[in-house]
Amino acid sequence: MQKSELEAALAEKLNITKTAARDLLNVILDQITLELSRGQRVSLPGFGVFEVRAYGPRTGRNPQTGEPIDIPAGHNAHFKPGKGLKDAISG
Repeated sequence: MQKSELEAALAEKLNITKTAARDLLNVILDQITLELSRGQRVSLPGFGVFEVRAYGPRTGRNPQTGEPIDIPAGHNAHFKPGKGLKDAISG
């Protein structure tokens, strides 16, 4: 499902315009992004939890030359599905 398809589904379910649905979805995604950028967790009960995880520096390999390269420490967004989502997709 693409973002435009999700916007159309929101518009139909909520009986609002596609523009209003797009704005609503953008506000939700922007707020999740903002909270993650602040290092906060975003918990949606029954759906899951978004959080930022840190990872340490490590050594990788250049795939073309095979030479070792240093990969610096950083952060990544992580999603852990909730029980409701797990149950829904497992059948």
